[in-house]
Amino acid sequence: MHAYVYVSLKKSVLDPQGKTIQGALKKLGYRGLEDVRQGKYFEITLNGGLSQAEAEAEVERMAREVLTNPVLEEFRFSLED
Repeated sequence: MHAYVYVSLKKSVLDPQGKTIQGALKKLGYRGLEDVRQGKYFEITLNGGLSQAEAEAEVERMAREVLTNPVLEEFRFSLED
């Protein structure tokens, strides 16, 4: 089973790296660009010893306790067999 975890800054947190990327893309001539926010992406491979519900609980715990800073970041994840 594979877990895919996406971590991003909360909307209320300024994202200077995203703004820098946005400025660079505009200077390069990309059109239709309104906003850029950067984040982190994790691929986690789980062994077959967990049920779907157990895997969801473990991935959520990993994301909440280790992969994110809950003051600044939020996360979402998906699981695939």
